[in-house]
Amino acid sequence: MSSQYEDFLDTGYSPADDDLVCTFRLVPAEGMTTEEAAARVASESSTGTWAALDADTNVERLSAVAYALRDDGTVRVAYPAALFEGGSLPQVLACIAGTIMGMSAVESIRLADCEWPAALVDRFPGPQFGSAVRHRLLDAGDRPVLATVPTPKVGLSPADHARVGYESWTGGVDLLRDAETLTDQSFNPFEERVTKTFAQADEAESETGERKAYVVNVTADTEEMVRRVEYVADQGGRFVMIDVITAGWGAVQTVRERTDDLGVAIHAHRAMHAAMDRFPHHGVSMRCLAQVARLAGVDHLHTGTGGLGRRSTENTVGIDAWLRSDLHGLADVLPVLSGGLHPGIIDTLLDETGQKVLMQASGGVHGHPDGTRAGARALRAAVDAWTVDESLSARAETVPALATALNEWGTETPR
Repeated sequence: MSSQYEDFLDTGYSPADDDLVCTFRLVPAEGMTTEEAAARVASESSTGTWAALDADTNVERLSAVAYALRDDGTVRVAYPAALFEGGSLPQVLACIAGTIMGMSAVESIRLADCEWPAALVDRFPGPQFGSAVRHRLLDAGDRPVLATVPTPKVGLSPADHARVGYESWTGGVDLLRDAETLTDQSFNPFEERVTKTFAQADEAESETGERKAYVVNVTADTEEMVRRVEYVADQGGRFVMIDVITAGWGAVQTVRERTDDLGVAIHAHRAMHAAMDRFPHHGVSMRCLAQVARLAGVDHLHTGTGGLGRRSTENTVGIDAWLRSDLHGLADVLPVLSGGLHPGIIDTLLDETGQKVLMQASGGVHGHPDGTRAGARALRAAVDAWTVDESLSARAETVPALATALNEWGTETPR
């Protein structure tokens, strides 16, 4: 091993309490050992360079250390907390998932997991509400929160979008959510959609006696996102959505700061996540993206549907458990389950995930043979049945909309 990398590898190292410990899975480049590649990862992501330099003790204290190497290519790297700018996710990610992703010393490398020390976590706000939105902002209580996205995702006028919201809310859904691709287009202008949809939410609340909410997609450049958040709050809105990866983590942090003043919750969509986590041997895992989202301060986060939904290389249930776990006092995040959901698979999915989730069904609501309101009624009935340990077939005997849904879709996932 070249002398300039020797100090970045110590198989006997024991991490300090304030180290950020990252787990990587790597395949060394041809002609290089795992030890050599691991040392270069630690070097490139902290204080090293390819050229030999005179030692500087002030610099060495900021050096990362690779240790705990395994035969399967798993490597742990410990980073001293002083290496990072407190409260800056872009700077942290530039270190642990930056240029090392393209370095020639590895054939492939994946950031699989992180262990965040209090010294770093304490500099981030975390979620404002987390799973507490169920009772603080909604009337879901201890059951799962129910949400839907109007279909088709784009193309509806503001009036049609609002009408779908009304039908969904009066059928029993808690949240109407904008699609990740719907922002401020000519066919559905942002402000017109917001005002018309909130008017229908008020009507649904009066009719049902339950709090109903609209999750507005505010994704844009940072300044415009802040303006849109303020507009939503002025209309009485309690939720906004950000496509967190396409918007950028620094922008999310800025919006989070403003929502704190307004009492607005952030629903995080993970559009573009597969560009980083689709392949198990390279990129950044969804588990790590979820960790960053929690630090940034989102309240809800899409995590998939385990074995029932879209293809995933991560353990969705494990990610959800991490989002609910203790993290030096930071609030939890409510996982969002979406993709191919319909009433017939609700019980199986909830057996896997537990009730502290947000369940989003779109085709499984609006595709109901009797329309959106019946689809929402069937979804609510399926969740209510599971909550009291009643079978779907038994509940369907008293809820015709659920019986129709089960006849239409059965009890299997369409994906």
